[in-house]
Amino acid sequence: MSDFIDRGAIKVIEVIGVSDKSFEDAVTRAVAKASESISGITGVEVVNMNARVTDGKVTQFRAACKLAFVVK
Repeated sequence: MSDFIDRGAIKVIEVIGVSDKSFEDAVTRAVAKASESISGITGVEVVNMNARVTDGKVTQFRAACKLAFVVK
């Protein structure tokens, strides 16, 4: 299916990616994990980023993402 949709519907879900490396890695993990059960993801929107801090150091990056895919 094409990346462009001219009619039909697109579904949007929200997932949170988690990483101990970076925000970018958290987004990549969110898309990769969702792709295991959802086919045809066509877009991602990062809506929020936050991090866990332990003993003054960032120990976990979190990225809330909206993922879009065509409804079949």
